[in-house]
Amino acid sequence: MRGEERRQRSMLLVVNLEERIPKEHPLTRIKQMADLALRELSPIFDEIYSVLGRPSIPPERLLKASLLMALYTIRSERLFCEQLDYNLLFRWFLDMELDEPSFDHSSFSANRKRLLEREVAGQFFRQTVAQAHALGLLSHEHFTVDGTLIEAWASLKSFKRKDEKRLGA
Repeated sequence: MRGEERRQRSMLLVVNLEERIPKEHPLTRIKQMADLALRELSPIFDEIYSVLGRPSIPPERLLKASLLMALYTIRSERLFCEQLDYNLLFRWFLDMELDEPSFDHSSFSANRKRLLEREVAGQFFRQTVAQAHALGLLSHEHFTVDGTLIEAWASLKSFKRKDEKRLGA
């Protein structure tokens, strides 16, 4: 069938994301821990978010998206939002419907900044890690982290170019 003919056809398809994600997938347990931490932080979200104005991205989704970005070493909000369009695992983790539009990367960045400023993100990550520690899921083995992600999330003003000495010499 030619591409043009394929695009004109439409199909109704019912997909249950819960059935598509294996029960033993590591994110299943992480999602449970994240959801528990978010329930405990719910009163703080009520203080931060107003019922007036444009609807924003739910803080629960922003925090869980930040967790996915860290776990999968996704270096930018733009790239994450792009992947959210087609990654069923990410949509399941964020409790998104298949036909629900992805986040706009600029709205994602602005709303996520609000959570970082109020230290809600830190509380979320600390609670999630504490649960994992209590369940014995953390390892004390050495591991490697992609430093570019950490640099990107930190203030760029605090970093100096590697070739700065050579440029000034």
